[in-house]
Amino acid sequence: MKKFILALTGAALCCVMASAQSATTTTRYVLSSAADNKRVQAWALDNRKLRDPAEWSIRKFSLHGGKQEGVDVVELRSGPLKIAVVPTRGMSVRSVEMGDVALGWKSPVVETVNPAYMNLESRGGLGWLDGFNEWMVRAGIEWAGHPGMDNGRMLTLHGRIGNIPASEVEVVVERGEKTTLRIRGRVDEKSMFGAALELWTEISTVVGSNRFTISDQIRNTGSLPQEYQIIYHGNYGAPLLEEGSRFVAPIRELRPLDGEAGKAMDEYATYRAPVAGFKEQVYGVQMWADESQRTLVMLRNRAGDKAMTMAYSVNELPYLNLWKNTGAAADAYVTGLEPATGYAANRSVERTAGRVPTLAPGETRRISLDFTLLNSKVDIAKAAAAIEAIQSGRRTTMNPETIKPVN
Repeated sequence: MKKFILALTGAALCCVMASAQSATTTTRYVLSSAADNKRVQAWALDNRKLRDPAEWSIRKFSLHGGKQEGVDVVELRSGPLKIAVVPTRGMSVRSVEMGDVALGWKSPVVETVNPAYMNLESRGGLGWLDGFNEWMVRAGIEWAGHPGMDNGRMLTLHGRIGNIPASEVEVVVERGEKTTLRIRGRVDEKSMFGAALELWTEISTVVGSNRFTISDQIRNTGSLPQEYQIIYHGNYGAPLLEEGSRFVAPIRELRPLDGEAGKAMDEYATYRAPVAGFKEQVYGVQMWADESQRTLVMLRNRAGDKAMTMAYSVNELPYLNLWKNTGAAADAYVTGLEPATGYAANRSVERTAGRVPTLAPGETRRISLDFTLLNSKVDIAKAAAAIEAIQSGRRTTMNPETIKPVN
């Protein structure tokens, strides 16, 4: 093989390189850049402008009125999928739709709130909830979890990254045998004598697919080791959540966050109808994984004809927080399936338990999650079989010890 490569003439090498380059054409569009002092107010692109036979479109627009004034949204339509990303809110994903299957929920917070109107320290550190309505919002990355004191510092609920506008936002279109669409952004969580963390995030999909991927890189840009935490706070309401819906997963261990969750451990996998005054239940979960350390979980409706699956590496995200909040529809009927570096307790609790990772100076951690929307009983049965294959008869431990210390 080495002799063959060395024997190639210069002309032949040029032909090989041209062939490889012509296989994929990549086009990049910068929508906003703090470095270049640039922000495109409104922008649109579709397959016709690039003479691409695959049908898709992407547009960028701003919201107006109330607390959503000035919020940027990038909306992607790719075959059956519609994905809305909010760069102004830390590159959160507002919603995902595929026909009558949708990822998202109905929050009492109706508007997509501009971080300029947020006060994370209000309500005893619960101010994060005043803007909480996205399908996928990251909790982190300097800290995540419940509010409270940690080494003399008050930590607010779920950190700051979800309320920091992205400094760089771009769209990338890759055209080859298939067309791939990417929305990318950089969010900086940095302060003097504080965090030195950088998040590059990307949401991507192949045109025509019912699948998309969230890929993140978290880097310590400082000169000292830096703790970090991240919870991928994915939130689901109708049509996937209803009375009789099921959470299907290859669970290795399940623990209640507190005594309230401990009362209902036997019902963790099923959901009730909306009930006014329902007290939230949170469980910490560890998953079994396959030989490549990948796991797969699913949320499906009662009939088993609508579902979402989520696949990820347990090396990257060793824990999952299961949040059940089946209150009245007016108050929030929602469940959270939240892969994470740790549980949703305060960072002081998580550090003591050894669930707070550290980045060395200049170090980068990569995280990737794959989501698939399903609308057929056959495909949902196949997903359930794949989850059962990962479980492979291995035992689920129901650990009654609460994650939060009992006062």
